[in-house]
Amino acid sequence: MTRLRALIFDVDGTLADTERDGHRVAFNRAFAEAGLDWDWDVPLYGELLEVTGGRERILYYLDRFRPDFPRPDDLDGFIRGLHQAKTRIYTDLLGSGRIPLRPGVERLLRAARAAGLRLGIATTTTPVNVLALLENTLGPESPAWFDVIAAGEMVPAKKPAPDIYVYALDALGLSAAECLAFEDSRNGLLAARAVGLPTLVTVNAYTRDHDFTGASLVIDELGGPERPFTVLQGEAGAARWVDLDLLAEVHRRAHA
Repeated sequence: MTRLRALIFDVDGTLADTERDGHRVAFNRAFAEAGLDWDWDVPLYGELLEVTGGRERILYYLDRFRPDFPRPDDLDGFIRGLHQAKTRIYTDLLGSGRIPLRPGVERLLRAARAAGLRLGIATTTTPVNVLALLENTLGPESPAWFDVIAAGEMVPAKKPAPDIYVYALDALGLSAAECLAFEDSRNGLLAARAVGLPTLVTVNAYTRDHDFTGASLVIDELGGPERPFTVLQGEAGAARWVDLDLLAEVHRRAHA
C-alpha cells in the first residue's frame, strides 16, 4: 500500500478562522477607505463565501446586490485597488495578533515535521496573506516548513476547480495517493477530491451545513488532549484528537 508522505492544507477557515473576523472586517474597512457605503455583515459574508477569490467576490456582490452602483470605466482596476487595500488591512490585522491558528493546528504541523512528513499549502488566498498568517502565528521561519505554498493566481481557475491541487502535487513531485488534504468547505473538498486526494474536513461556523459527501472524515476541529474533537461524518475509532496515527488510518481506509 502507498505510504502517506505529505499533508496539504487549505488556509482560510482551515488553518485559522480568518473569514468572519479577518477578511470580512478588512473588506469593510477597505470599502470605508474608498468612501463606499458597502457593509458586509456576518450573514451576507456567509453567502459571499460561496464565491472563491476576493476580487471575484466583489464583482459578484456588485452584480447580485448593487446593480445600481455606477460601474467605473476601468472596473477591473477599481476592484483590484479595493482588493489591494483589503490585503494591506488584513495583514495589519494579522500583525496585531487578532487571528490565531485553530485548535490543534500548530501541534499537528510540528508533529508532522518531526515525523518527516512533508507539508504543503493549496489555497485561493494571496501568497501575501498566507505568509502573514504563518509568520505572525508560527514565527518568521515557518513558511520554510512548507515544500510548496500554492496560492492566489498561480493557477487560472480557483476552487472548486482542482487547479491549485494539481499545481501543489506537481511541485511536491507526489501522487494524490501519497497525500492527504485538509479543507473546511465544500468548494475545497470538491477541488481536492477532483484530483483524488482523500480529504479531512474541519468545519467552521460558515461551513458546518455544507455537503461534505466524499470526505474521509468531517470533524469540528483538530482538537487536542484537553480539547477532544466531535466527529460529524465518518469514523475516527477511539481517537479523540487528530494525530499522526489517526491520519495514517484515514489514509489507509481511503485506499483500502
